[in-house]
Amino acid sequence: MSLLEIEGLSLEFRTRGGIVRALEEVSLSVGKGETLGIVGESGSGKSVLSFAVMGISDPAAKVTAGAIRFEGLNLLEADDAALNELRGAEMAMIFQNPRVALNPIRPVGKQIADVLLRHKGVTRAQAAEQAVDILARVRIPDPRRRANAYPFEMSGGMCQRVMIALALSCSPKLLICDEPTTGLDVTTQAAIMDLIGDLARDHAMATVLITHDLGLAAENCDRIAVMHAGHVVEVAPTRELFAHPRHPYTGKLIATTPRPGVTLDQLEPIPGSLPDLRGSLPPCRYAERCERRIAACDRAPLPRLAINDRHMVACGRAS
Repeated sequence: MSLLEIEGLSLEFRTRGGIVRALEEVSLSVGKGETLGIVGESGSGKSVLSFAVMGISDPAAKVTAGAIRFEGLNLLEADDAALNELRGAEMAMIFQNPRVALNPIRPVGKQIADVLLRHKGVTRAQAAEQAVDILARVRIPDPRRRANAYPFEMSGGMCQRVMIALALSCSPKLLICDEPTTGLDVTTQAAIMDLIGDLARDHAMATVLITHDLGLAAENCDRIAVMHAGHVVEVAPTRELFAHPRHPYTGKLIATTPRPGVTLDQLEPIPGSLPDLRGSLPPCRYAERCERRIAACDRAPLPRLAINDRHMVACGRAS
């Protein structure tokens, strides 16, 4: 059984401008110790999906169909007390902007200690000492002194390491990383991803890496799910996805990704833009941008084809 199973999840936002259908029939699974990448353009629904899994969606969000199961427990049916026990202890998340996610008026060591006090049942003295050990584990130099620092006194890379320390303080079974290297230089990006990978292997932890950077996902993920406008359009093992992309959107994403032997003028832009998710939408939300579109593409339901037991594509004209 998978650690995390998302089955037919649909979610919408009620806004002044109308109902935004942000996710539609999303199905994914993550096995124990596996790293799943979720890629796609900004606005594809990647972060919305992660917030739904963690149970921290915006109050305007409403799940209209589907289930999210963690070790068999449907999180959509769990009460607040059960979710509060899971979050931080069994499931954790690294947010895009650590400076926003961290409390600006509380030392970082105390923020980690708060998590330990909530979930581990330790004393304040033990929590403070363990917080220093956790900062050392994420390779922050002089962790005892840094434990008393505030987020504004630390660099972006250091703040991201503190976020990782917070997320891993209770050794969760599932870690969701939402654009964990945003705003970091290339060297720091590599160090952060190496750190996450090492810690995941050490703790046999499942990881979901959300990114718009297909190259980053290729280097760090066992499987990749491609999202477009609230749909999961393709899921496959990483090597198979890059060697034989079946959905036209996946092929376009790969063509836009810088890689050895390809010059900048050889990179191909993706035509058009994401559709407006309000109002009436075609079964395939990529249809308006697709060079393979035919009349059958406008007839519901959207086909979801199993290429093999690990490769799915949502396209009636999969190559």
